[in-house]
Amino acid sequence: MNSVIRCCFIPFVAILSTAASAQTMTSLFGFAETGDAANWQIVNDGVMGGRSSSQAEIVNTDSGEAAMRFSGNLSLENNGGFASVRSRPSGSLGLDAGETIVLRVKGDGRRYTFNLYTPGRRTAFSFQMGFDTQAGQWTEIKLPVDEFVAHSFGRPMPGTKLTPSQVHSVGILLGDKKPGPFEISIDWIGVE
Repeated sequence: MNSVIRCCFIPFVAILSTAASAQTMTSLFGFAETGDAANWQIVNDGVMGGRSSSQAEIVNTDSGEAAMRFSGNLSLENNGGFASVRSRPSGSLGLDAGETIVLRVKGDGRRYTFNLYTPGRRTAFSFQMGFDTQAGQWTEIKLPVDEFVAHSFGRPMPGTKLTPSQVHSVGILLGDKKPGPFEISIDWIGVE
């Protein structure tokens, strides 16, 4: 009788262990409604005299679902070289240490930067992590919150630590020093 109980108990424990280790995704931003783009703002190198241009809009994907398309033209003229889109601050996003930002994107093969913004009076400051895209392919990008690095005016700021619970805005930036058109679509942004 003991062997029967043991036989049935082991698979049950394995099921519980698998369920406990599965991570739950929490949505931070979705782009199902046309008005969702109004919660985002463009910040390009024009703030320092550059000539890059960009826009963010909600579009229908090939599968008929909505996504936010961030596109434009990166220019190196006039000491420029970046284009970005960021969410408008609306209070803490509720991030915790040990979590991972996950985003589903369809890129153009270029390297982008994902930014985390915290309140403060520092100019051109964010916590950053780069990610690569595959041209024309939807991919899930995973960015561990604990691995973001502080930057100011594009330069690393060693010793500046992120307090995840203070993050109130996120953004995507292109600054790869390659002039020309770009396009990335974002299906959703979440955290696990």
